[in-house]
Amino acid sequence: MDNSILKASHLSKYYGSGHTEVRAVDDISINIKTGELVLIMGPSGSGKTTLLSMLGALLQPSKGTVYINNVNISELKDTKLPEIRALNIGFIFQSFNLLEALTVEENILFPSQLRKEGINKAKDRADKLITQLNLQHRRNVLPHTLSGGEKQRVAIARALINEPKLILADEPTGNLDSETGQEVMMILHDLARDHGYSVLLVTHDPRVEEIADRILWLEDGKLHDRKLEQHAWAIDPVCGMKVDQWKATIFSNYAEKRYTFCSSRCQERFHENPDAYIK
Repeated sequence: MDNSILKASHLSKYYGSGHTEVRAVDDISINIKTGELVLIMGPSGSGKTTLLSMLGALLQPSKGTVYINNVNISELKDTKLPEIRALNIGFIFQSFNLLEALTVEENILFPSQLRKEGINKAKDRADKLITQLNLQHRRNVLPHTLSGGEKQRVAIARALINEPKLILADEPTGNLDSETGQEVMMILHDLARDHGYSVLLVTHDPRVEEIADRILWLEDGKLHDRKLEQHAWAIDPVCGMKVDQWKATIFSNYAEKRYTFCSSRCQERFHENPDAYIK
């Protein structure tokens, strides 16, 4: 029995055309199952946010299909997408995206306007989420009075108010300190393990690797499963250090070849005189 919540097939996103074409996402297929926490990592500019936006019906793909709960959202009219997003997907962003004029409780309830039952029927669930996420003493305050961790907990509660099966999180710990970031990650972990949510998480935070069911690496628009494929190793041409290309973030192209560096310092030295380091 297929228990996939999210299925994407041959998903691509192109910008420009001809020799100026950029393939932000290039022929990616991915399945997310019920109760699974999947981590997508990769260097800046690798297409992570673009991929997440297409999976969440925020961005139309150039090619490919996306199914959420067996509904092909790629074929839906734009007028249908807000309802799909509100009822089937919970979004959590790095910048929190709270409405500053609304209280904590009002922010949490806001997406429930798109449910047929409306906000009044969602208030009991909001009460439970506020208690679960330890926000009771903050429910009537405005977002500008909250700490970063409190803002992210409000964002998580808002993502859960309509009881979606899929949570998409884009760098949810990016604006948080180490301790608060760990707290948020464990909340997402518990949502998958204890409550059966499917969580797809984009992050640079290496601590998340220990709690993820799968770790996918996105680079140059291509996706790799780090548990299925062997790590690719490179040698820094300047210092000779062995660098794991799954985790490396510093690269340079020279004479039609790509070089990987352990640090920006080695990259700078290479740029000063590349021929001195090429054997």
